[in-house]
Amino acid sequence: MTTEIGHMMVGGLRVDVVRKAIKNLHIGVYPPNGRVRVAAPLAVNDDAVRLAVVTRLGWIKRQKAKFEEQTRQSERVYVSGESHYFLGQRYRLRVIEAASAGRVVIRNGNMIELQIRPQTDQAGRERLMLAWYRQQLRARAAPMIMSWVDTMALRPPAWGIKRMKTKWGTCNIEAQRIWLNLELIKKPAHCLEYVVVHELAHFRERNHTDRFIELMDQHLPSWRSVREELNTAPLAHETWE
Repeated sequence: MTTEIGHMMVGGLRVDVVRKAIKNLHIGVYPPNGRVRVAAPLAVNDDAVRLAVVTRLGWIKRQKAKFEEQTRQSERVYVSGESHYFLGQRYRLRVIEAASAGRVVIRNGNMIELQIRPQTDQAGRERLMLAWYRQQLRARAAPMIMSWVDTMALRPPAWGIKRMKTKWGTCNIEAQRIWLNLELIKKPAHCLEYVVVHELAHFRERNHTDRFIELMDQHLPSWRSVREELNTAPLAHETWE
């Protein structure tokens, strides 16, 4: 059971605090705006949480500064000439009215062609693009998950795709389910693999313990550099959900 208890101010920073049935306190700084979150064991009081944050205040501020300096995409309006990302590559969008409307096609290795019906508004164009992104991510994630399930000798979990504001992936150990962030389809394929392995490793070790790190080192030795690449890649605009 998780209990959300609101937030506290530490050194001029807002810190969200969540109490969980966990052994160790964890401090995280999350995109897109550098939100600070503490996951604390149920028995840890507010003074102990505040002290933990104070001792890591320098690190927290450095992480927040990285997000502030990070390249951020402007909000997409789905018109010809816009830049859109797919598997780590930037493409120019070309919007055309076509008989075969409702399709997204990659042309010439540098253009994404969005075929729409006449009078399709921005919301409709966005729905088509997101549906295509979802289809592409599912096609790549499904075999990847099954391959790593075999490698790590795990029971195949249920999994799904959704848009998440602060996490690239998450897992529910009790429900045996993984969620992947739809934004991953815009990143290089090895970033998706890192998130898949990370979430599957949690089925072996719930928390980010030394054993968890050993599992990551064993199965994906390059995971630290990929994590850094993923977290310094261009962020989506601030209002994405």
